[in-house]
Amino acid sequence: MSYDAVIDQPRDWWLAMKRGMRLRCPNCGEGRMFRAYLKPNDACPHCGEELHHHRADDAPPYVTIVLVGHIVVAALMLVDERFPDLPMWLHMIGWTSLSLALCLALLPRVKGALIGLQWALRMHGFGTAIASRNPGMK
Repeated sequence: MSYDAVIDQPRDWWLAMKRGMRLRCPNCGEGRMFRAYLKPNDACPHCGEELHHHRADDAPPYVTIVLVGHIVVAALMLVDERFPDLPMWLHMIGWTSLSLALCLALLPRVKGALIGLQWALRMHGFGTAIASRNPGMK
C-alpha cells in the first residue's frame, strides 16, 4: 500500500472522539492518551501514533465551562424550585463543590475528544504523522 493510499483513508471522527473521551489513542483505542492529568503522550504507547501535533489551546476549558454551566444552572433551578427554603450556605458549598468536581472530571475528557477530532480531520500535522511512524513507506 502506498503512502498516498494510507493518507487518503477516511478516519471516523465520531469514533476518534469517543476514544479520546475515554482517554485512549484515537487511532487504536488501546494506548493511554495522557501521561499526566492534561499532558498528552508524544506518541501512543500501544500503536506509536504521534499525538504531539495537537493544538487544543483554550477550546477544552471553554467547552468544559459551557457544559458545567448548563448542568449546574439546570440543577440549581430544579433544586431551588423544589426546596425554596434551603439555606444559602448550603447552596454556596454544594454548587461550588459540584462545579469544581465536574470541571476536574470533564476537562481531560473534553481535551481527549478534541485531540481525537483533530486527529480524525488531519488537522495540525496529524495527516502526515504516518510518514514519521513508517519512514520506509513511499
